[in-house]
Amino acid sequence: MSQVDRYKPYKGAAAGWGALIAVTKNWLGSENAFKNIRAMLKTNQNGGFDCPGCAWGESPENGMVKFCENGAKAVNWEATGRHVDPAFFAKYSVSALLEQSDYWLEYQGRLTHPMRYDAATDHYVETSWEEAFALIARHLKQLDSPDQAEFYTSGRASNEAAFLYQLFVRAYGTNNFPDCSNMCHEASAVGMFESIGVGKGTVVFHDLEKADAIFVIGQNPGTNHPRVLEPLREAVKRGAQVVVFNPLKERGLERFQHPQHPLEMLSNGSEPTNTAYFRPALGGDMAATRGMAKFLLEWEKQSLATGGEPVFDREFIRDQTSGLDEYLRAVEATPWSLIEAQSGMALSDIERAARMYAKAKRVIICWAMGLTQHTHSVPTIQELINLQLLRGNMGREGAGVSPVRGHSNVQGDRTMGINEIPPTWLLDAIETRFAFKVPREEGHNTVTAIKAMEEGRSKVFIALGGNFSQATPDSPRTHAALRNCDLTVQMSTKLNRSHLVIGKDALILPALGRTDIDLQATGPQGITVEDTFSMVHISHGQLRPKSRLMKSEPAIIAGIAAATLGAHPIDWHWVIEDYSRIRNLIADVIPGFRNFNQRLLNPGGFHLGNAVADRQWHTSTQKARFIPSALPEHLVNAAIRSLKDTPDLILQTLRSHDQYNTTLYGLDDRYRGVYGMREVVFANEEDIRRLGFEPGEKVDMISLWNDGRERRVSGFTLIAYDIPKGQAAAYYPETNPLVPLDSYGDRTFTPTSKFIAIKFAKAAQSSVIVSSVA
Repeated sequence: MSQVDRYKPYKGAAAGWGALIAVTKNWLGSENAFKNIRAMLKTNQNGGFDCPGCAWGESPENGMVKFCENGAKAVNWEATGRHVDPAFFAKYSVSALLEQSDYWLEYQGRLTHPMRYDAATDHYVETSWEEAFALIARHLKQLDSPDQAEFYTSGRASNEAAFLYQLFVRAYGTNNFPDCSNMCHEASAVGMFESIGVGKGTVVFHDLEKADAIFVIGQNPGTNHPRVLEPLREAVKRGAQVVVFNPLKERGLERFQHPQHPLEMLSNGSEPTNTAYFRPALGGDMAATRGMAKFLLEWEKQSLATGGEPVFDREFIRDQTSGLDEYLRAVEATPWSLIEAQSGMALSDIERAARMYAKAKRVIICWAMGLTQHTHSVPTIQELINLQLLRGNMGREGAGVSPVRGHSNVQGDRTMGINEIPPTWLLDAIETRFAFKVPREEGHNTVTAIKAMEEGRSKVFIALGGNFSQATPDSPRTHAALRNCDLTVQMSTKLNRSHLVIGKDALILPALGRTDIDLQATGPQGITVEDTFSMVHISHGQLRPKSRLMKSEPAIIAGIAAATLGAHPIDWHWVIEDYSRIRNLIADVIPGFRNFNQRLLNPGGFHLGNAVADRQWHTSTQKARFIPSALPEHLVNAAIRSLKDTPDLILQTLRSHDQYNTTLYGLDDRYRGVYGMREVVFANEEDIRRLGFEPGEKVDMISLWNDGRERRVSGFTLIAYDIPKGQAAAYYPETNPLVPLDSYGDRTFTPTSKFIAIKFAKAAQSSVIVSSVA
């Protein structure tokens, strides 16, 4: 089959029969099918385990099945019957494994034994847990400063693991917490804290049922969090507006076929998931939102002049906000010509969106990384909040903002203290409870950690889950930084490339997953997670672990801490015997967790609360703040504008439908019609031909930056796609080598993975990255 024949536009609705077929195929391919079907039926159920996929909250419905296609894939992928043991590592050298694709690596199965890299043979060899812990402790103790170590956290770590991790690291003496949050929703937290005093969503699930309008901006729930599609479809059915802003036409944001509705499945019917679909330029969402605010301001002036119905919520603005006048001056000063040019939208479309917004009494705005991975992401988020404040859409039922998180506990990890810039209250609480002097200096985020390792200032890298080498930007540069370390440690469930991009010493520590029974001294243990609605759930694994040598993440952390610090500041081994002891410590330190263990007895968990819901504003003015910002003078970075070369297109990276973060469940992207390949680039057919190429032709992509480094990926197939002119899209992590390490959001250090200036070139013979096609 030729490359072009492996692309066939998808005609069906999201979910439905396609999802059931994909889940069945994934289930049968797990080589653990009958046990896994029982486990899947316990997903998100009381007494079962929390889905290891996305962070979307549980809906209150009582249906038998409470998982989506991606959740089922995540369960089957983790609960595979295949395993990676010492015999596997004896067969394959690290050099040989590096030649394999990312998909092939994870497909090999679950890690079962602690392994240490032997440089003399280029193989991993089995080690004991005691030897592994002693090796880590020796490296940490011989550093000149604790700040020479980096402690990465994946968003799938439990609350218990994250709390112990941050306690150990701060007792060790550093705030170096590079974290997956740095690469996704950092702008949400920064922007929201300044504007409304919280860094989390202000809505709960039932608010979606009350909203008159839901604006879905810069996200693709059909692929990334499919359970979002049901409330969107239900909103359309009851007459609410569902307004989408997304450059790509994503199938999940167009039509949805509910797999649990028999008549719909039998008739092959589907329901729409939007009432309006707008397609802004990449990076143009702030301009589009400013345009909506400018229309609202014009209509408000007209209402004041004629005595008509007010457009603004004047009482809310008077009593609950500050900074309106300065913000409105910024709105008035923004020319329509700049709004139209930068948004990539016709003013008539912006006006239509503004009218839909103004007619709704209760509006929810939700977003994801389409907004947060730009240079100007913080002011973009704040512009959305400004819009909501104009109409009083904060702190009332059916209204608010919701940054939709990715990893299943990325929000909980930050709540537990995984933060390189920790708040003072957290450090004070730790000092009071545990009686040791905590480090107060700002630690390293993901970008600054990579630079510290690159420059030899950091010598030890320890990862609590994740696939750091592939998730991060500027892949060759990141890989070189990791290889510059004296020790790299990975706590993981499955083999990935980060186990092969290693320091002089390296360890693989096999961890239990969400589906595994976690048996400690006092019996089976549960762990907790926090979803995107700030609901805290307890999760109990259902399957017997593949090996008695696997340890839970809390137990691994406790083992490292005890070997490094002894019994300071707690008895690490004692708290691991019963996780309720860890939760008691959390309750002593983290607000909202009083009577933690008792509250978990409530089916469905408990809500942490949200000050905004009570219209309490923990901001500098003690009110919700209108924060004015000028639109960017240019969307293209000055480092690129300084070059003689100009971009051919602006590229965004994205996931395929058979993918979750760096984990590839398969090689198909059903909703985009791509099968059996990942090294593709989607572009408008007119752009392809304008640049002198043909659809189906292979090209290299070169990103533009002014540091003298060539960033190139090779052999990508051009696919003519329904995408706005001037834009392109390609899969992550294959195109991460194109993202310059120094191209990140202002005040966030989040890589600008949704705005990469690229040139096309005729395909070279070699590639700087490993193919993802097995």
